[in-house]
Amino acid sequence: MKSAHTPTKKLDGVVPAFGELPIFAVGQSVKVSDRAPVGHYRVPTYLRGKTAVVEAIMEPKAVNNEEEAFGRNAGSVRHYYRIAVPMTAIWSDYAGSPDDGLRIEVFETWLEGVSE
Repeated sequence: MKSAHTPTKKLDGVVPAFGELPIFAVGQSVKVSDRAPVGHYRVPTYLRGKTAVVEAIMEPKAVNNEEEAFGRNAGSVRHYYRIAVPMTAIWSDYAGSPDDGLRIEVFETWLEGVSE
């Protein structure tokens, strides 16, 4: 649920703080970062490097729970996004409908923009 104080767009003459506005938009193509950090991270390995489409921007913003788990977050907040990844992109031999997809919520720092 959006709060009355949650900015949804840039206001003329006002510079938003880092992380205040979402980086990605609903409908935008994104790529899940393909990195292998040491420790427990909340992006499944089989999704790393895959292209997806943003279906929703989750509100309210939240702390990066991966950084929080290592005691490194200091309370900064950013956005989670619900993304849709085609099943055929995850498993090349997927025999179901080509319209099938996996939906998952991923923290902003794990997503990269894709040129369309």
